[in-house]
Amino acid sequence: MMRKTILILTLATIILSGCVAVPAPLPGSANVSFMIFGDPAEKAAFESLIGEFERDNPRINVELTTIPSQSDFRKRLAADFAAGAPPDVFLINYRRFAEFAARGVLEPLGAYFDASAQLKAADFYPEALAAFTWQGQLTCVPQNVASLNVYYNRDLFDQAGLAYPKDGWTWGDFLATAQALTKDTNGDGTPDQFGLGTTVETIRLAPFIWQNSGNLVDDATAPTRLTLDTPEAREAFQWFVDLQVKHRVVPNAAEESGESSESRFQNGRLGMFLQSRRAVPTLREIAALNWDVAALPVRKHAATVLHSDAYCLSAAARDKQAAWAFIEFANSVTGQTTIAKTGRTVPSLRAVAESPAFLDPNAKPQSSQVFLDVIPTIRTVPVMPAWPAIEDALTAEIQRAYYGQASVDEAIRSANEITQQYFAR
Repeated sequence: MMRKTILILTLATIILSGCVAVPAPLPGSANVSFMIFGDPAEKAAFESLIGEFERDNPRINVELTTIPSQSDFRKRLAADFAAGAPPDVFLINYRRFAEFAARGVLEPLGAYFDASAQLKAADFYPEALAAFTWQGQLTCVPQNVASLNVYYNRDLFDQAGLAYPKDGWTWGDFLATAQALTKDTNGDGTPDQFGLGTTVETIRLAPFIWQNSGNLVDDATAPTRLTLDTPEAREAFQWFVDLQVKHRVVPNAAEESGESSESRFQNGRLGMFLQSRRAVPTLREIAALNWDVAALPVRKHAATVLHSDAYCLSAAARDKQAAWAFIEFANSVTGQTTIAKTGRTVPSLRAVAESPAFLDPNAKPQSSQVFLDVIPTIRTVPVMPAWPAIEDALTAEIQRAYYGQASVDEAIRSANEITQQYFAR
């Protein structure tokens, strides 16, 4: 009830905000620079969106820049802002936008949103809007409300005689399934097929901590320290680490370096893979891969982590109305439908998320409804300027424990020591 109350109050703030005047459009044609990160399939999805927008808005040309790596995207974005030449519009995850909002380099979009005839707060999932609200103002417009889920290879499940994952499956079920799917097919003592794969980072561990009644930080809205040293958080951390160091159902550091879990899943040699919705466009291109998606397993209660990015407008954009026209179109029913058909997003607009554009019975994954069913269990990491630095430091310590280079207790102590400086800012 408390969580719903907070979301309602946040939405009320968004709706009532609007004290910033919306600038008038500049005369003549306009160029809008737009930057994203993603693989070729994701690039193609946004090229389709841009094509539709430009057909309806012939005076506006949208110039797309795609950075393949998320870390390179972050470096490029920071460098562009430092040089005073940021993209007019860019997509960024809610975990990353606060550092820019705090510096005043983003144009708050509350007034634009309120003045729009196409966009209404009530039409969006409140979880997405709340994540991009900074100091009471909607700052960026979210395109999706994705979450972390389990992708699984149906053929490998069939070969092992395993039932497909069901809603409410437990940590024990999950581990037993991963063990049954881990196989040494040539008898050399090293698995050739792993039951599970994942990137090793804070947002992969977080849901399991929450499921075990633990927390990442002491206060979700005004955190002052990490709390992985509580019994509940530590137990979940150890369970996550044991998947590699004890049970060996996931690749070790050398094996992951040699071939990523994502590649193994795409090549049909990985039973399960933890990922958000962004994997779908690429997986759909692999005709021979028989796959689907399921919710995360459950411990004391269900929980997953928000994976949402939004369109942000740079305060330095010359023609803000032209840039807003693109953001508005991208988040209209037409725009979100275009991206939803590519599989890239879990639309933040309820009408699109609940339509055949997203729930297409003829397109993989067959169980797309899972992404909507878990929305009530979505939680977020803290939205604060220093969170990227905190998360990066914590991720490094999680990796040390996960790959057997430190104990869980050592990793927790080190993470506490390293990150405390950032909480103090």
